[in-house]
Amino acid sequence: MNVLVIEDNESVCSMIEMFFSKEGIIGEYVNDGIQGYNRYKEGSWDLLIIDWMLPGMDGVTICRKIRQENDSIPIIMLTAKDSESDQVLGLEMGADDYVTKPFSPLALMARIKAVTRRANNNAGNSTEKGLLKTQHFKISKEAREVYLNGEQITNLTPKEFDLLYYFAQHPKQVFTRDQLLERVWGYQFYGDERTVDVHIKRLRKKVGTDTQPFFHTVWGVGYKFDETIQTSEG
Repeated sequence: MNVLVIEDNESVCSMIEMFFSKEGIIGEYVNDGIQGYNRYKEGSWDLLIIDWMLPGMDGVTICRKIRQENDSIPIIMLTAKDSESDQVLGLEMGADDYVTKPFSPLALMARIKAVTRRANNNAGNSTEKGLLKTQHFKISKEAREVYLNGEQITNLTPKEFDLLYYFAQHPKQVFTRDQLLERVWGYQFYGDERTVDVHIKRLRKKVGTDTQPFFHTVWGVGYKFDETIQTSEG
């Protein structure tokens, strides 16, 4: 695995490099946002790890620019910002995952394995039909396209698409947050449950309405996808 790490904290880079060596991962480290973005364009990478606060160009801007050019490369953002609004912004810009500093190297490795495994699975399934039709949705796994009542939804992040597709495969089935972290993100126990909540909230805004959010909270358990329920929940 060839990973570009855009991070200006030398201690964080040293820690990541130590664990990369144990995992057989090749890492390249750039401490400036503009230089990091330029290096991304020059190389061939399996994964990008991008710090939020960087000299030259911030990580959110880098992520947004990369997503305009490449919607498949896995991106993990590192940041000391832990508010929900910050997390939403990072995910909205196209990050596949979000790791808050300080973090456990083992947790970071679990997320790296998860996002790259999922990216490889998507690539491996590119020849499959992958067309899912429900009462209101038509979702193409191969083209990664979503149509709601015949109109294309074009503003979903990669992880929002994955979550919608998974729920649409299992209508009316209730999933806990831990189950969703394991089955959609691909890791267990290391994930922040707020990640699930943020994605559900964004999906409700993007594909649902106040009376038909599609994603419903099952209090004390988790969430389910149900197109038949009319509600005031939003």
